Amino acid sequence: MQQTQTSSDGSSSFIKSIFAILAMVTALVVAFLIYFYVFGKDSNFITDDKGHREPIAEGMGHWYATIYKGGIIVPVILSMLIMVITFSIERVLTIARATGTGNMDSFLKRVKILLDDNKLDAAIAECDKQKGSVGNVIQAGLEKYKQVLADDEMDKDEKLAAIQKELEEATTLELPMLEKNLSIIATIASIATLMGLLGTVLGMIRAFSALASAGAPDASALSTGISEALINTAFGIGTSALAIILYNTFTTSIDKLTYRIDEAGFTISQNFASHYSKKQGKISA
Repeated sequence: MQQTQTSSDGSSSFIKSIFAILAMVTALVVAFLIYFYVFGKDSNFITDDKGHREPIAEGMGHWYATIYKGGIIVPVILSMLIMVITFSIERVLTIARATGTGNMDSFLKRVKILLDDNKLDAAIAECDKQKGSVGNVIQAGLEKYKQVLADDEMDKDEKLAAIQKELEEATTLELPMLEKNLSIIATIASIATLMGLLGTVLGMIRAFSALASAGAPDASALSTGISEALINTAFGIGTSALAIILYNTFTTSIDKLTYRIDEAGFTISQNFASHYSKKQGKISA
């Protein structure tokens, strides 16, 4: 049983790792396709007498062309934005599954009432209905609760320790699933702004180099070059801000689930400690 569960967890982890890699590669490919075939579309530009492509005067095409002229760092930052959105959707679905099918507070209240009434089987049945990470951890604890009650060779402290150990192991199995891929969002939150600044620096270098080669100061050309370079900063800061907001939202949701799991484990342990009668070797009425 334990080997089967370990094998299943390993397969699930491998599949999720493959998903993360494929998602990042796909995001990068999609970002470059958008950069070249949407932002860099010929209709977004006009060609001057010297053969230089410049953004059209107005409309969305003007903004697309301006973004395109921000340089090769633009699709890199755009791929980060796509990654943030992709992994955020994946986290929303995962946390929703972990929460379970019903209201969490109502579920915990029903389990507590059933435990107070010594109805272990009914409490386990409630966990089957609820599902999710909290339901799985509570069910594991309750099944161990039921198992140790039938063991006459263990004393009260040993039985309580066995229940607490089972709860800890079940929690250890559930938490990595909740936190998976959050490190990617956190990393993007840290480096997106830096990538934007890098793109801006490269754009500024290009702008001043072009100005120097022209031989005469051209305020219009310089301001255009600077505005194109700053596109990278805007993209980078926006992506970083979104990643930070989503990361904090997910970690808060996970902390709430973790608190619920700890609360449920404490309830089970306290119920066992208060109802178990060493003398009778069973739950007292």
